[in-house]
Amino acid sequence: MSWNALLLSLQVTALATVLMVVCGLPLALLLARRRFPGATVLEALITLPLVLPPTVVGYYLLLVLGRGSPVVNWFGWRILFTWGAAAIAAAVVGLPLLVLSARSAIAGVDPALEQTARTLGSSELEVLWRVTLPLARRGILAGLALAAARALGEFGATLMVAGNIPGRTQTLPLAIYDAVQNRNYAQANGMVLLMTVLAFMTLWAVRQLEHPNRPRATVANVGQD
Repeated sequence: MSWNALLLSLQVTALATVLMVVCGLPLALLLARRRFPGATVLEALITLPLVLPPTVVGYYLLLVLGRGSPVVNWFGWRILFTWGAAAIAAAVVGLPLLVLSARSAIAGVDPALEQTARTLGSSELEVLWRVTLPLARRGILAGLALAAARALGEFGATLMVAGNIPGRTQTLPLAIYDAVQNRNYAQANGMVLLMTVLAFMTLWAVRQLEHPNRPRATVANVGQD
């Protein structure tokens, strides 16, 4: 087991999750509550990382973050081949899962409840914090869990923008690749098992969020409707 790779993966996933929340929730709210020209184009752009090959996503990130890009020219940030670049790549590929889930959850909130809060004197921020987000929280958390799991397992885009540097940018999926390439199957088996357990636990948690307190069918309640 490569513990350094595991710790780096958790570090990358944590930062990616923060980035996804900061960018994803406003986008989900915008798509769910506003009708504007170009909404379909914006949604398609957000969803593109789900269907593009990871290497293509990584190449676009190279153009955005590489030498001569606005990020370097304007801000002077040199982020390529650092763990920060891996976090950005993970956030980009996981963002669509959060936005799509959160948008559906927010759209499912009854606008009449929000309007009632407004008539009682709540500001837009208070309506969002006290009404919209609490009612949509299960869908948002489910999307966030899936997005974080996708970020944890990111491989192709990470390899393009962060490389595979042990101890610096080598995440768990990259360590698995290295172990297989070196025919270290015992180590690969342990890391693969860990990734599988983490993915299963995430999917289980998402199902619990989607179907909380699901009633069980019993003889006593059959036919009561």
